Amino acid sequence: MSHSFRISAGTVFGRTLSRFKADLGIGALALALVFLGAQAVLAHEFKVGDLEIEHPWSRATPAGAKVAGGYFTIVNKGSTPDRLLSISSDVSEKAELHQMGVKDGVMTMRPVDGGLEVPAGGKVALAPGGYHLMFIGLKRQPKQGEKFAATLTFEKAGTLNVEFAVEGMGEMGGMDDHAN
Repeated sequence: MSHSFRISAGTVFGRTLSRFKADLGIGALALALVFLGAQAVLAHEFKVGDLEIEHPWSRATPAGAKVAGGYFTIVNKGSTPDRLLSISSDVSEKAELHQMGVKDGVMTMRPVDGGLEVPAGGKVALAPGGYHLMFIGLKRQPKQGEKFAATLTFEKAGTLNVEFAVEGMGEMGGMDDHAN
């Protein structure tokens, strides 16, 4: 003998099921808001004049490493260009602006002389494989999850203190877009 039954919206079970669906929707919304809030915390920004520095980050380094890289995006919301002239940090003896590229099939890395221009109304990404900072002569190893301070000096906007978030050794910059 087969039995079949239907659940109507008027039954206790039907009302409970409807309430569960509503609660599930509220829970999903709350989870989405928590996730978006976490992204905002990870996506730290700094501002000086017309320039915004988006998500300065570095990678953790293995024991004994003497150098570390630094990355971020500079957004110029002004009507005149500016230039990143120098950087300093207590994490290393010195810091330099470098550029990676491929020439005749060979990857090269060289210091950038004269600073890095940030065009008016434009942006420049310092990212793995392109422009980046080199922290040379590390005084301590950057560890995943910590932050370290640095000072950026611009030709027109002046100096800006920033914090580099240290990500894992193989990371590519978290969830932020570091493309030009």
